[in-house]
Amino acid sequence: MTREQFDALVDEAVRSIPARFRAALRNIVIVVEDEPSQEVLDEMEIDSSDTLFGLYQGIPLTERRWDYGNALPDRVTLFQRPIERESEDRDDVVAAIGETLIHELGHYFGLSEEEIEEIEEKYWGSS
Repeated sequence: MTREQFDALVDEAVRSIPARFRAALRNIVIVVEDEPSQEVLDEMEIDSSDTLFGLYQGIPLTERRWDYGNALPDRVTLFQRPIERESEDRDDVVAAIGETLIHELGHYFGLSEEEIEEIEEKYWGSS
């Protein structure tokens, strides 16, 4: 899949976020990269047998102080190649983009890994 096709799927996923959550997205950028760097994998303590589909970098809304401002945007990165490698077809890519985006935005909204996993189990079932 080309980057343009992948980006279009990401844009579609962002548009499908419920309006009340989409409206709460402020000072955040969503980007696509081919692969996570080795530095990112090392920082996240991810070994070579694991896969990283996305990454949130920033200060969650729940941790921002009253004087938060004039900051660079938070960043959600989706990694195209790992998503494609783990997907059997276009529908799997669409699902992986949606799930990854929701997972990373959960961190933006201040949810813990455990809270996000509970949501994923409830809505998508455990894998």
